[in-house]
Amino acid sequence: MRPDAGAWFRTRTTSVPTLDAVDADLLLRARRRGRQRVSVVLPARDEEATVGRLVADLRRHWVEEVPLVDELLVVDSDSTDGTAAAARAAGAEVVAAGDVLPAHGHRPGKGEALWKSLAATTGDLVVFLDADLLGDVRHYVPGLLGPLLTDPGVDYVKGCYTRPLEVGGRVLPAGGGRVTELTARPLLNALWPELAGVVQPLGGEYAGRRSALEQVPFVSGYGVEVGLLVDLLDLVGLHALAQVDLGVRRHTSQDEVALGRMAGQVVSAVLARAGGLRTDPGGLLTRFTHDGTAFVPGSTAVAVDERPPMATVPGYRARTDEVG
Repeated sequence: MRPDAGAWFRTRTTSVPTLDAVDADLLLRARRRGRQRVSVVLPARDEEATVGRLVADLRRHWVEEVPLVDELLVVDSDSTDGTAAAARAAGAEVVAAGDVLPAHGHRPGKGEALWKSLAATTGDLVVFLDADLLGDVRHYVPGLLGPLLTDPGVDYVKGCYTRPLEVGGRVLPAGGGRVTELTARPLLNALWPELAGVVQPLGGEYAGRRSALEQVPFVSGYGVEVGLLVDLLDLVGLHALAQVDLGVRRHTSQDEVALGRMAGQVVSAVLARAGGLRTDPGGLLTRFTHDGTAFVPGSTAVAVDERPPMATVPGYRARTDEVG
């Protein structure tokens, strides 16, 4: 690891692995002192099985018992199941991604839901969590907020964790994050070596100041996390990034076809930010299956599809002026 990456890792990595490690009083005092509103956002697509319990846990603990969170929002991204109903019944505010900034249209993808969430929330600090998390993750919210609330020099916080993987009924304690290890990490280490200390560059749990998040574009698909990381590095510098060890992260694992699609989108987002390298905006990822007789090719579009920085969107600026 380069010296700058090593120094960042040592000084900007903290640990909140369980709820017992949270100093809620400290965070509440810091929040009140800074007069900052906090929004928690869960982008969700067909997560009926997990979103209700997750929302209920977060609302009970961080909205009702400990008033750390002002808004708890689920952005429903074209779900075909009962995701929206389950989230609403558990106490979240729910919006359909297509209903936010309707004049700007709607695109599929996780990044689109995250981008739209900036226009649907009012928090000065915004926490993003995936909606398929399993187990007790209540400590994720204060863990991610901690550096933002206690250090004005931090603008963006990435969660990191070990990621168990279940394969054939056998659990590998740290076998998850395959796209990270085989795709994102080698590319980032080669092109932005100062980011080598980031443990989970593609992790779906992170938080940032609205003032920074609204200044960068959002890739509409699975490249959103790596895009935000690189763009915020460019915007605020390595010193304004931090990471928190949140212990263990369990979620619903993807199959190889989905992972290949994710990896293609990550590569596309990375190359679009690597100056001087040619990328094809109509790029396809071609994979092969075997039908018992021959190999059959199938292609998936992985080209970068981005939304502009929210601060440049007229409808958003008008809305924030009204709130102000």
